[in-house]
Amino acid sequence: MVMSPAFPEQGDPTVPTDQMLGLAPAEKPRSMFRRGLEVFVENKLAVVAVGVLLFYILFCYLGPLFYHGNTTDVQMGEITLPPGAGHPLGTDKDGIDELGKLMKAGQITLEVGISSGLLASLIGMLYGAIAGYVGGWVDSLMMRTIDALLSIPIIFALIYLSSTRGHTKTVFILTIALTSWFSLTRLTRGDTLTIKVRDYVAACRMMGGRNLRIIGRHILPNTIGTTIVNTSLTIANSVFALSVLSYIGLGLQAPEDDWGGMFATGSSYLDQNYWWMIYPPGVSIVLIIISCNFIGDALRDAFETRLQKR
Repeated sequence: MVMSPAFPEQGDPTVPTDQMLGLAPAEKPRSMFRRGLEVFVENKLAVVAVGVLLFYILFCYLGPLFYHGNTTDVQMGEITLPPGAGHPLGTDKDGIDELGKLMKAGQITLEVGISSGLLASLIGMLYGAIAGYVGGWVDSLMMRTIDALLSIPIIFALIYLSSTRGHTKTVFILTIALTSWFSLTRLTRGDTLTIKVRDYVAACRMMGGRNLRIIGRHILPNTIGTTIVNTSLTIANSVFALSVLSYIGLGLQAPEDDWGGMFATGSSYLDQNYWWMIYPPGVSIVLIIISCNFIGDALRDAFETRLQKR
């Protein structure tokens, strides 16, 4: 009887090479997304921050479906009631339920913060990419314009624009966005100056690729890491800016309100120890800002080239 060999014969096309040599099969290399996700998950504070952000989104948008508190009608017999049965977070100076108001105001705060952050990132990304790609005197003119705009105090620009253009949600989104895109412009321009001299961009240009196509297909996709990181930080700054404007009396017009307006109203009753009118909106503002900053730091690590090589 003929015994089969203990090892496959050399050159047998049906047997993988690593099996011939007695080696374990090579592992499939991890994708860039998976490596970035692993780096992000290593940051425990960022994971908690994502949970906090998701909690507030669900709380503000799904909460009103289950809890129907009075947020519109003045109830003179229920003014400044402490937390208790029927009003888990008490009522304000008009008898409005604080828990229901916190949900409604949170919707406005998140919408203004996220929308203005995304719009500012879009403007800054496009402006910086065009300036860096075109170069020359166009780049110089565009960046000197940014330097001039940066010399204007942000809080002064916010106060001027909000006081002259109205106090609606749309106005605040545009106002905050138009004062928040300068830093991303510089970062995107720096990335573009590096990317535009690479071989694949030069090859696309030699093959007749148009400038808009090169910017849209090659420049912007390679700056997306910087954009995502900056967007999370811009959202935090937008929430803070809206809260500051509301606190100094330049916020939304009634009956709309945000967390900053709720905090400003509650702080006027600080000497009367109406803590339930102060702490819920104040803590919510702080948690959202800190969460966005933690997420931004973790995203920066995840997109870092050196960490992608783990």
